Amino acid sequence: MTVFTHATSPSRIFLTGEPRSGKTTVVKRAAEMLKVRGFKVGGMVSEETRERGNRTGFSIEDFATHREGTLAQVGLGEGPRVGKYIVNLHDLDEVGAGAILTAIDVADLILVDELGPMELYSHRFIKSVELALSSKKHVLGTIHKRTNHPVVMAVKLNPECAILEVTAENRSELPAQILERITRTK
Repeated sequence: MTVFTHATSPSRIFLTGEPRSGKTTVVKRAAEMLKVRGFKVGGMVSEETRERGNRTGFSIEDFATHREGTLAQVGLGEGPRVGKYIVNLHDLDEVGAGAILTAIDVADLILVDELGPMELYSHRFIKSVELALSSKKHVLGTIHKRTNHPVVMAVKLNPECAILEVTAENRSELPAQILERITRTK
């Protein structure tokens, strides 16, 4: 797999941390700060879905258009299983990978939330991430802490990628740090 080949290196920043550490929140805050600075931001973000206080699944959203889909849900029907969740490959391909592919063409910053066990069932998602990482665009994403998929390992082992751990102590400062890193290389 050939990833990251360009003369000038845009930022590649990936956040990792324990579940519910605030990775997606940091990504969204940094993205909003960069939008204020004039960056076009695209790509996908994911969120928990809850019913009566219980997590029932995960949604995905195209950050630029706000188009939503279901990433995974309890009792969804057919599809790959991750724990108690069934992955919705259709929405992952159409909304998630589609948002990343569009961002490669039109955005300055591509969001990839997240490189995790559910998302990595989709070949289209994997290809879209590889294309994003090979582009001359900035990439800001999240990585599931305990995933060792080849795409995740390529990111973790690549010296061009900054891997930042989100903790309760640093999550409020991370959006500004990401803003600084990305605007320094624009």
